[in-house]
Amino acid sequence: MPLQQVVAAVEARLADGWTHCPVRGFDDNNGDTPDDGSAFLVVQYPVSMSDQITIGAPGSNVFREEGAFRLVLAMPRTVDGRLLALIWTDELARLFRGKQFGASDTFMGVTTYAPTSPAIEDDTDNGNYLLLSIAVPYQADLVG
Repeated sequence: MPLQQVVAAVEARLADGWTHCPVRGFDDNNGDTPDDGSAFLVVQYPVSMSDQITIGAPGSNVFREEGAFRLVLAMPRTVDGRLLALIWTDELARLFRGKQFGASDTFMGVTTYAPTSPAIEDDTDNGNYLLLSIAVPYQADLVG
């Protein structure tokens, strides 16, 4: 489970920089697809690990979380949907490639690295959507 600050920072970055389709974030429990069959993006947080990286300064130690979040783009299985799918995943990767964001007083922010190339889900030809996903590795430091 990621730090709350990581979720907030990632989803704020998406809210500020992604306009192509609705985003379903961590607290969106609506599992239904759009009635009109339009595209949507799902953010998942499948892996995170935390470790204490400094010692000896109670209240001022640094704790590091490392992990990856996954962006799953559901595109309509139409000619236009297929044409836009790779363009949009490239834009998502660019939004997070080698960035730092979300810092506050006790949270040093999220640092992201190289997103994976888009993977197409094995069963993507079943149903109405073409599913593409990218994973974005990150680290985040917290003072506490």
